[in-house]
Amino acid sequence: MGAVRQTIGSIVTIRGTAPPAQAERLAPRLGALTVRERWRRARLQAYSWLLTGAYQMGSAHPALWRLVARSYHPVFDRLAARHAVVTCRFAAVDVPAYRDFVRGKGAEGARRLIDFPETTKLNYASVYDEASRCQEGKLHRPGVTVDESSGSTGKPYNWVRGPRELKGIYRNAAGYIELVFPGDRLFVLNGYSMGAWATGTTTGIAMTRIAMVKNTGPDLDKIIDTLLHFGPGYDYIVAAYPPFLKHLRDRLDAIGFPWAKYRIRGMVGGEGMTEALRDYLEQRFEEVRSGYGASDLTIGMGAETGFTVWLRKRLAVDDELRRELLGEDEQRLPMIFHYNPLETYLEINEAGELLCTINTKSCLQPKLRYNVGDEALLHSYPKVKKIIQQSPRNWADSGRSGEKMTLPLLFLFGRKDSTISYMGANLYPQDVEYGLYDGNPRAADIARFCLTLEELPDLESRPVINIELRAGADFDAIATDLAVTCRQGVLDHLAKVSRDFAESLKEDPTTADLRVRVFAAGEGPFMGTNLLKNVYLVTDT
Repeated sequence: MGAVRQTIGSIVTIRGTAPPAQAERLAPRLGALTVRERWRRARLQAYSWLLTGAYQMGSAHPALWRLVARSYHPVFDRLAARHAVVTCRFAAVDVPAYRDFVRGKGAEGARRLIDFPETTKLNYASVYDEASRCQEGKLHRPGVTVDESSGSTGKPYNWVRGPRELKGIYRNAAGYIELVFPGDRLFVLNGYSMGAWATGTTTGIAMTRIAMVKNTGPDLDKIIDTLLHFGPGYDYIVAAYPPFLKHLRDRLDAIGFPWAKYRIRGMVGGEGMTEALRDYLEQRFEEVRSGYGASDLTIGMGAETGFTVWLRKRLAVDDELRRELLGEDEQRLPMIFHYNPLETYLEINEAGELLCTINTKSCLQPKLRYNVGDEALLHSYPKVKKIIQQSPRNWADSGRSGEKMTLPLLFLFGRKDSTISYMGANLYPQDVEYGLYDGNPRAADIARFCLTLEELPDLESRPVINIELRAGADFDAIATDLAVTCRQGVLDHLAKVSRDFAESLKEDPTTADLRVRVFAAGEGPFMGTNLLKNVYLVTDT
C-alpha cells in the first residue's frame, strides 16, 4: 500500500495507511431566508463592511501600515473580538455550508464566540464543497484565484480567494517588507513554487507594489544567474522555504560568490526555522526573517521582526524569562510572530491549539474559528514588554530593532503529532535541526534530514536520524565523520534543552544510542521524494 503524505503545518508526516475513499462532499444552498434572517444579515453585513473599510484604510499605503503596526493598543483587541463574533454570526446566515454546519452542532443561536463550533479541514473543508463555503454560496466571479495546498495530505486541497481579499494580502505583505527590509533599490527574487501554490504567486504579485521582482521559482541556477547578471547594485531579498535558502547559500559558497560585494537578505515561510539554521544563513545573508501563514487560512498571518528574533534567542538562554512567558514546564522553543487581531483574530482553545477567524468581509470563503492543529500561546505586547523590563539589560538589548511594532505576539510551537517519543522524552524535528547545524563544520554537506523510529531485535525502539548529503558530495569521504559529528551535536543539544532527556541519560546510558544514518542524494528514505517542503517525520519506511 502506498504511503500517504500528511502536512502538519511546518511538519510533513508520511503514514503507511491509505485514507478512506472520500465521500461526495455536501453542497447545501442558501435557500430562502426569513424576514428576521434577512434583517440580521443586512445589519451584520453593514457592520462588518464598516470595520473592514476602516482596516483597509489603515493599510492603504505602506506608510499607513507601519503607523498602525507601531501604534496598536490592546483596546483594539475588544473591537477585534467583537468583529470575530459578527463574522461568525453573519456566516451562519450567509454561508450555506457554515449555516448547515452550525445547525448540525446545535449552535444556530450562538452569540458568544466560544459558542460557535471549531472548524477544521476534516470536519468542514473536507465535508462541504467550495461553492457552499463561499459567501452567498457563490464561487464563480471575475478575479477569483484558486490556490492549491502542498498536497502532502495525500491529495491537494483547493482554496479560493476573491480580488478584494487578495488586495488586502498584497497590502499587508508590502507594508511588512518595507518595514523589515528597508532599501532604496529593493529587488525580490521569488524562489517559491510558481504553480497553483498560494505562497509563490501571492508573494510575486504583492512584492511588485514596492520592489522590482523576478519570479524564478525554486531554481538555484536562475537565482544565481540573476544575481551575477544584475550585480551588487541592488538590495536583494530572496523569498523561499528555509531549506532552499540553505541550498542557495551552499551553492553560492561552492562557486566562490563574492558575498561581501552584495546586500542580500532572506524572507522565508512555509515551515519552521531554528535559530541554528538562521545563524548558519546569516553568516552570509544580512538577515533572515520568517512569516507565518497557511494555505487554508491566509498568507502572512504573522511575521517576525528584529524584536521577536531577539526574544526567541533570549528565551533559549534565560530560564526566568522562559518561565514567565512560556510556563514552568515548557521545554520547547517557539517561533514568535507579530500578528494583527483586527484582520486575523486568534484564540487558544482548551487543548492549547490555535484558532483563527479572518476578520474581513472581503474574505470570499470565510475562515471561522479554524483550527489547523498548531499549538501556541498569545501575549499582548505590553505584557511582554513589562516582563522584559524586569531586567534593565534585557530591555536595553530588546530595543535595538528598528521596526518598533506594538502588535500582539504569537508564540508558535507547531503540531502536536510532529514528535517521536523516546525514553520518556519528546524528540522534536526542530531540536534535531539545532544539533545538526549548530557549530557543525560539515553543515554545508547536509541537504535535508528526517526522523524514523526503528524497532531493534530485542523489541526496543530507537530513533534514527536520516541525513541526505547534498548532490555531488563525496559519500565515502565524509559519511562516517558527519554521522559522528551530527550524533554528538544532537545529543548535546537535547541534553541541554530537555530535562526529560537529560534525566534519561543519567538513569540509562542506552539513551545515548541515537542512530544516525547518512545517505547519498536521493537514496534511502529520500528516494523518490521531491517535496518543496522537507519531510521531517517518517512513520512507515
